[in-house]
Amino acid sequence: MTVFALTNPSQAHISDPKSLVISKGFDFWLLGAAGSLLMIGLIMIASASIDIADVRNNNPLYYVLRHGSFLLVGMTAGFAVVNVPIQWWMKSGWLLLVLSLGLLILVLVPGVGRTVNGSTRWIGFGGLNLQVSELAKLFLIAYMAGYLDRRRDEVMASWWGFLKPMIVMLIASFLLLMEPDFGATVVIASAILGMIFLSGARIGQFSVLIVGCAISAVALVFSQPYRLKRLTGYTDPWADQFGSGYQLSQALIAFGRGEWTGVGLGNSVQKLFYLPEAHTDFVFAIFAEEFGVVGCIFVISLFAILVFRALKIGIEAERANQRFSAYFAYGIGLLLGGQALINMGVNVGLLPTKGLTLPLVSYGGSSLLVSCMCIGVLIRINLERCQLQESGSNSDKESKGEKA
Repeated sequence: MTVFALTNPSQAHISDPKSLVISKGFDFWLLGAAGSLLMIGLIMIASASIDIADVRNNNPLYYVLRHGSFLLVGMTAGFAVVNVPIQWWMKSGWLLLVLSLGLLILVLVPGVGRTVNGSTRWIGFGGLNLQVSELAKLFLIAYMAGYLDRRRDEVMASWWGFLKPMIVMLIASFLLLMEPDFGATVVIASAILGMIFLSGARIGQFSVLIVGCAISAVALVFSQPYRLKRLTGYTDPWADQFGSGYQLSQALIAFGRGEWTGVGLGNSVQKLFYLPEAHTDFVFAIFAEEFGVVGCIFVISLFAILVFRALKIGIEAERANQRFSAYFAYGIGLLLGGQALINMGVNVGLLPTKGLTLPLVSYGGSSLLVSCMCIGVLIRINLERCQLQESGSNSDKESKGEKA
């Protein structure tokens, strides 16, 4: 476990830094929830993709093997991020902002971005594709945490300080909508708005911003016929069961077949070419069919634990006067929770159909990579907070000993 040592132990006055890191720094509820979701994802990708992989790639294990390799890369990246000091994220805010906006611009360059189903969201690297919006989410949240840390008083005191981060969000949203990726725009905007609110923004300012974002969202929906079609298909999928409402109606059939305890692992019928994107955006529907309401409650509980622990880590960091770490943790918790909520809401018909993966569960290398990195950042924040508190405690004991 020496890989997780934070700094020189002599600098922190810690007699047993390994024991401290293991016993206090690691949030085992967070790790347990994230690890359980990763394992559920691997199992469900195997179950949901075997038939389609056999037809498309002449190899029934094609998608599960790729997902397994993505999982190893993601876990490696997560462990690597644990060793990156939070100070680096704080100092690199402008670099991360430029990099995220640069990637969002680069993917729109003809010949560079890869188009799938009418959306240009990926940059190809040989046989691999990077979905740039996934990295942009994490980088933008890191930048925004730094801004709120540096300009918190300005954000709370003036409209200009409050609106400046909105300019960054508007630029990123515009680039995302050019792809188009409306779902990622909603997730990033929601996470940033949540961070601003939790940083202490005034209710009046925040209310005006919420109204403005809601009006913009409605205008965006009605600006494109395909978005309006998705909205009407979501309100009554059975009216056009084999057209705009096809995906949702098939997902609802999967939920209906699952009943309370499901039909059993591997026994889903909807994955047999009835439900499109069964191993990506609609893997939760297949899970519901195979494990029923009981299984769904278990997965929702895991995400609830994940988000709760992320926000708890942020609260504890803020109490320790580590404001950047606190805002960063808030943003990550809202990002993972918001994306999971939207994906599951789409699957059960509570939200219009959007192309968003279920974090840590759905098939997709970019989403899995960034989700694991997010967990790594949360662990690092908690490690540094525990180290700071232990260092302060030891210093107090030393000073009392000297006085005595």
